[in-house]
Amino acid sequence: MQMSRRGVLILGAVGAAVAGGLPAGSAGAAEAADAADASTRTERLYLSGEDADHPVDWDFLCTSGRRSGSWGTIPVPSNWEFHGYGTYNYGWNLRPEEKGRYRHTFTPPAHWRDRRVFLVFEGSMTETEAWLNGESAGPVHRGGFYRFRHEVTGKLRPGQDNLLEVTVSKESTDDSVNRAERLGDYWNFGGIYRPVHLEAFPLQHIERIAVDARADGTLRIDAHLSGTGSADRLVAQVTDLSGRPVGAPFTAAVAPGDTKVILKTAVDSPRQWTAETPHLYRVEVALRAGDDRTVHRVDERFGFRTVEVRPGDGVYVNGVKILLKGANRHTIWPTSGRATSARISRKDILLMQEMNMNAVRMSHYPPDTHFLDLADELGLYVLDELAGWQKFYDEEAGRPLVASMVTRDVNHPSILFWCNGNEGGWNTALDADYARHDPQQRTVLHPWANFGGINTDHYEAYDSTRRILQEQGDIFMPTEFLHCLYDGGAGAGLDDYWKLMGRERLSAGGFLWALVDEGIVRDDLGGAIDVAGNAAPDGILGPFREKEASFYTIKDIWSPVQLAEPERFTSGLPADFDGRIRLTNHYAFTNTRTCQFAWQLLDFHTPSQRRDGHTVRAQGTASAPDIEPGTEGVLRLPLPSGWRRADAMDLTVTDADGREIRRWTWTIASAADHARRLVQTGPGPAVRGSLTDNTLTLASRHTTVTLDATTGMLAGVTHRGTDFALSRGPLPTTGTADLTRLTHGPDGNGYMVQAEYSGVLRHVRWRLHPSGWLQLDYRYHLTGEHDLFGVGFDHPESQVTGVTWLGHGPHRVWKNRLRGVATDVWTKQYNDTATGADGWVYPEFKGYHADVRWASLHTTAGRLTVVSEDENLYLRLFTPRFGPDPRHTAPPFPKGDLSFLDAIPAIGTKFDAPAALGPSGGPTTATGDYGRTLYFSFSQ
Repeated sequence: MQMSRRGVLILGAVGAAVAGGLPAGSAGAAEAADAADASTRTERLYLSGEDADHPVDWDFLCTSGRRSGSWGTIPVPSNWEFHGYGTYNYGWNLRPEEKGRYRHTFTPPAHWRDRRVFLVFEGSMTETEAWLNGESAGPVHRGGFYRFRHEVTGKLRPGQDNLLEVTVSKESTDDSVNRAERLGDYWNFGGIYRPVHLEAFPLQHIERIAVDARADGTLRIDAHLSGTGSADRLVAQVTDLSGRPVGAPFTAAVAPGDTKVILKTAVDSPRQWTAETPHLYRVEVALRAGDDRTVHRVDERFGFRTVEVRPGDGVYVNGVKILLKGANRHTIWPTSGRATSARISRKDILLMQEMNMNAVRMSHYPPDTHFLDLADELGLYVLDELAGWQKFYDEEAGRPLVASMVTRDVNHPSILFWCNGNEGGWNTALDADYARHDPQQRTVLHPWANFGGINTDHYEAYDSTRRILQEQGDIFMPTEFLHCLYDGGAGAGLDDYWKLMGRERLSAGGFLWALVDEGIVRDDLGGAIDVAGNAAPDGILGPFREKEASFYTIKDIWSPVQLAEPERFTSGLPADFDGRIRLTNHYAFTNTRTCQFAWQLLDFHTPSQRRDGHTVRAQGTASAPDIEPGTEGVLRLPLPSGWRRADAMDLTVTDADGREIRRWTWTIASAADHARRLVQTGPGPAVRGSLTDNTLTLASRHTTVTLDATTGMLAGVTHRGTDFALSRGPLPTTGTADLTRLTHGPDGNGYMVQAEYSGVLRHVRWRLHPSGWLQLDYRYHLTGEHDLFGVGFDHPESQVTGVTWLGHGPHRVWKNRLRGVATDVWTKQYNDTATGADGWVYPEFKGYHADVRWASLHTTAGRLTVVSEDENLYLRLFTPRFGPDPRHTAPPFPKGDLSFLDAIPAIGTKFDAPAALGPSGGPTTATGDYGRTLYFSFSQ
């Protein structure tokens, strides 16, 4: 909803909204209905909007940069750069002169005359000073990612207009704050980017509560009290989320002057919170006086769960060892910067869960509260992090910021660990401060270091990861690994890493860098998305959450349901398949009987149908097997008779919430089966052949093929008089092709040309069939290690508009990122996206495509269709563009434009070459003779 200028009044953390900004003597609907209840709850008046989706306009002036020097308006919350003010800067580029000045007029309720009132900022970048009605609201606050508040009881004018003035400095006057927050490898912004509100309490009140709820049902609540009055006890009641009481009320006495009182109880057999089972409860704590009068009440959501770090063993939740499968997440949206909303938080969490992730690291600062609320509700393990990117806060600056982060976030069951900065940005003098505010005593991590019983070292190569896990003896949980610059990392290399990390006893999982490309829309660049060169395009997702290919690879590898014998299915359904599939359950808490299993028998569409996809021949479901976490079992599929006549079988697994967690498509028909159906090699008018001026011309009724008689290579093809521009092949991608002998002549009703070579290429045979299908048989000989090998052709990229193919798709692949694609008939239109750098159109058109049975290239001349008679063909479509300074993420491509390959290269990361990322990252060893049969057809 659009907020009014005068705000919206909220009762308590989850109370009902009532009319705000009332003049003296007025009463809102909720107050009239239940004034007594309202008087005992914390009241909140939003001065800004509640999030970036629902802002409120304030008066604003920026002191330098764009639109500086004159007053206008700006939505709050927001970062001012996204509304035409100031300057954009990425890390390392300090602009201490840039400030924003805000003014806002509001009217608080008249009955607040008898309340203590606090002005609360949820987050303001970076140094903030506020005045209320001309008086200082409190000391300057330094630190851009933290909640802070000032008591304004004596400065507020209830029932009257009040003027709030705020000055926000983009940089801090404290050098340690700038080093920790502003000199980091991420975008730096300015402004009040999280909500601003007033909180009104009774004179004697509960300031906050901190909950420690264990998996066995024991519950401790630290109630922090403030003010003086007649209250003499605390009474608490646990309920489920519907409000039904759980157990009996429990109490603790309050003595005069108490500022902290501990309540304890135990709940019998609570439903435990985990990322797989995010069961939540609520507790209300009431401060009462002797006559049973409630003075103040607060309530909080929480979950019963226990987190343990067992040195030399692993990380346990509720007594069960877990593996964290996560990503690093910046809080960012391309049109609003760090100002976000619950809508964006939900989107990100659901996308992570779609990838079968169970964890997230908040890099490199604490997130919005709505993100943590949703992590609790939806089920996601969280590492909550103090800012400090390679530099740290000094003690004076850092101590209140640790207190702010922990006291704000302490009750979220999703948070497993606190992170004290990042990559050297930790001040060890602050380590003990976390426990002072956290009754759960969560472990503190130093991301990048071996600390707190966990080695979190970043970007270890595959071999060093193996040594750490097998030879050192500490728990290993890298808080950053497989840095996914552009199209590298993340899914690329993950299969090798996870086979290692998933099986080793000391592994606690890890966090990929990073979830999204940190790109922003620049109005000063005509609306272009800026990712700061190669500094910020590190995402599995694009800036607007576009899914890159690694998204699907991660989903595949991190699925909790996996094949126990994957090698049996690498070439489709095995010949002895009888409907039984051995599965492994990688859940930590969930039996596979809660999942649903559905199968389909598929018939793929053909090139002549000119559409992608398939027809479902038959379908059904299978009874979910009873497989406990960490064990294996058998799924039995009730397939109908004649099922082998289908082209493929599809098996989909969905979880209890209906979310797809894994899908396999296994071929039944072979490449040769498809070739026999599609290629027309039967009788017809004889093909003519002639040799003129070293050009061999083969002509059927509608198709004419020319070959260079000096090389044996294709020179051109026309169909019905239209040039299809395919030429100069099949040239070997590695080595030479020196023609030694050329023969040609009729072959039945067709015409055949045979070429013999010295060098890598050994033999080529062309045959033009009466139907116009052009058959190519080739053989080459290669040994040794190579990034790629096969043969290729030239074809102008400018004449291509799209492609339809039967094979793995819809995304391109690399040697170390073959998972996450599925066999089907796919279509994609031509695009020239440089992954993570511009365009963000996915799937990318250009690159390597796996297990192609046939492909129909859409060109300005018509359809150029290629059919493979052999399995495991890689089709290369042109050479993609890469972003600036791609480091190890620009793999080699062969000469030419279209290639038919037996091996393709792997891709690296920002920091490591492909060979350092595991066995599949190295070159392929060629073992001698290779040969294939391809068929080409041309049509309008």
